[in-house]
Amino acid sequence: MAGRNDSMNSVIGPGSIFEGKFYISGSLKIDGKFEGEIKTEDALVVGETGKIKTNITAKNVVVAGTMIGNIAAENEVRLEKSGKLLGDITSPLLNIQPGVMAKGNITITGGQKKDVRKVIEESYGGMKLSEK
Repeated sequence: MAGRNDSMNSVIGPGSIFEGKFYISGSLKIDGKFEGEIKTEDALVVGETGKIKTNITAKNVVVAGTMIGNIAAENEVRLEKSGKLLGDITSPLLNIQPGVMAKGNITITGGQKKDVRKVIEESYGGMKLSEK
């Protein structure tokens, strides 16, 4: 997964403010302020100085700054120690570092395409009390 030291296709630098729609086929790092809509086929990194308000759909997402919005990741979400998130996460893998502040709902898919709630309820319902 692209991290803070990896090269990014596009960067919104510190002190920059972007409002609107940003569609990119590569990776994006945000160290400034962003509000609007982001679509990327690759990684999105919110740097330590980044502040964003958007819903994200990406392959991988790293939050080291502040984010308000929901995350849907194809592979992994990583919340760094300086990360602050207000929103829901859906991902096969979630990595949370000590120091993270977050409020929202999580859905860990385990890589399954099926409805997670249904799979868990079926798993629980598959065994009767007398079988314990």
